[in-house]
Amino acid sequence: MDPERLVYPLAKHVLLGPALRVAFRPQVTGLHHVPRSGPVILAANHLAVWDSLVLPLVVPRQVFFLGKHEYFTRPGRLGRAQAACFRGVGAIAVDRAGGRAAVAAMDASADVLRRGEVFALHPEGTRSPDGRLYRGHTGVGRLALRTGAPVVPVGILGTDRVQPRGQKLPKPGRVEVRFGEPLEFTGTERNREDVRFATDQVMQAIQKLSGQEYVESYAPMRLRG
Repeated sequence: MDPERLVYPLAKHVLLGPALRVAFRPQVTGLHHVPRSGPVILAANHLAVWDSLVLPLVVPRQVFFLGKHEYFTRPGRLGRAQAACFRGVGAIAVDRAGGRAAVAAMDASADVLRRGEVFALHPEGTRSPDGRLYRGHTGVGRLALRTGAPVVPVGILGTDRVQPRGQKLPKPGRVEVRFGEPLEFTGTERNREDVRFATDQVMQAIQKLSGQEYVESYAPMRLRG
């Protein structure tokens, strides 16, 4: 067996997952909306770094997601080990330079869904700077229309209290994860109106789950990360 395939179950069930469950005591509702098999997109709000760990913690299936390109390019043995760990937990390298890099990331995400897997993303593109929900980037709509995969909206609450922006270490606290009913869209990714409509529908569903105030603008660029 490929050693990288062991990373995800070890991290979730042995190394990291048990500690996170004790620290965050996740309360989950609507998990039945996530299909047990077949492709699905999980689209969640983004309040803190821990969001990307909470989702895989509570979803029974393996969750794939995008990761910074820098995580995969560190030189030396330590760098290779780090890259193997990120690949093992389902991370897909993405270069934030835009252009062809963005296209490559979209293609890689679509490949995950074509294999019948679970792909998670944060349509806001970055953590919320103030706890509000910002306008979604159209990648989620484009991906849904390209692959036909249903989108399950997710509202995550409490991770910003566990580790507020600027705080180095998290503190124990309850986190809540709310899954909504799957959304399916018709149209084509070549039609901007179809893509924007699908994206806005996803954001509306996330807002209903999270209860956040919605901002009709993108999160500030300087806060990306």
